[in-house]
Amino acid sequence: MAFPSLLAAAIGLFVIILTLWEGFETVVLPRSVTRPLRVSRQFYKITWPAWKAVGMRLPAGSGRQQFLGVYGPISLPLLLGLWAILLIVGFALLGWALDGQFNTPERRPGFGTALYASGVTFFTLGYGDVTPRTGLARFVAVTEAGVGFGFLALVIGYLPVLYQAFSRREATISRLDARASSPATAAEMLHRYSRAGTLDGLAAYLRDWEQWASEILESHLSYPVLTYYRSQHEHQSWLGALLAIMDTCTLIIVGFKDAPPGSAELKWQAQMTYAMARHTIIDLAYVFNARPRDPDPNRLPPDALARLRARLAGAGLPLCDGAEDDAKLHKMRAMYEPYFCSLADFLAFPLPAWLSDEEPVDNWQTSAWDHSHPHF
Repeated sequence: MAFPSLLAAAIGLFVIILTLWEGFETVVLPRSVTRPLRVSRQFYKITWPAWKAVGMRLPAGSGRQQFLGVYGPISLPLLLGLWAILLIVGFALLGWALDGQFNTPERRPGFGTALYASGVTFFTLGYGDVTPRTGLARFVAVTEAGVGFGFLALVIGYLPVLYQAFSRREATISRLDARASSPATAAEMLHRYSRAGTLDGLAAYLRDWEQWASEILESHLSYPVLTYYRSQHEHQSWLGALLAIMDTCTLIIVGFKDAPPGSAELKWQAQMTYAMARHTIIDLAYVFNARPRDPDPNRLPPDALARLRARLAGAGLPLCDGAEDDAKLHKMRAMYEPYFCSLADFLAFPLPAWLSDEEPVDNWQTSAWDHSHPHF
């Protein structure tokens, strides 16, 4: 075998092994992979900034969010298609290196014929115009047909797993709407629970969010493409929901002047949920290389903090306001807000405030036909 053929065979074999290993790491291996030389990593590193740049030029509102929301679902088949192309090219290089070991219509077949034969074999079409005539050529053809069949099975099995994880994530976020409005805020959640006299049930609800945060950590580290999938409902996002829960836990941990019933259990659960949520946001920021930055503008300036205290006091939850309490609030915010800001910049997500400047309107209270909304 001549040197050009040997080089083509080596390159083809490298491309095949690299792509198969990439598919194993992405689909089968249940852990985050930090190896820099990855096809999928480079794919998202190139395509997402370009897509985001176009989206950010659109007018702010639902149109921009819908455009950005298309990226996640459309990037997945594009990535799978890229893997298929790489495998076809890799096997085509192997076939081209086996010069004279295939029966072809052309007397001197070139790389185009090898690429055609590779595509036909990969998708198991079997036209019969290009056939192997040696043992080695038959082995390569059978191997490619098996890889193509396995690739199809991989796609069929991969997509349902992703969409099941997405559905579980969004179902929990949708439940947040009636409890904390959309976008969700910590002030609104505590206000509604206190006014309804159901603060004793908030601990159980935060326990659900501790479980949700752990599921997000595992699913989004194993399948990072889920991070780009956006909520179907306006003013909702997985990042904003997680931030609102952490804000709520922070206020509960700082404490209230008049301890509500079951406050010891509630505070303990708030600490557990806060810890799990912080673990989740830090790991995701690291995976996407989103370096933490201080919020700019400040999410809770002094005037907003005063309004927050008044809002909670009006619901019978006066927030502790001593110097140590303010320092504790500032310290706890600094432990997670920078990571949310960096991920929000990377993903182009709007982040919710601590409390809404306007009267909260839940998604369930509005529709495309009726712009009025009922009240409790």
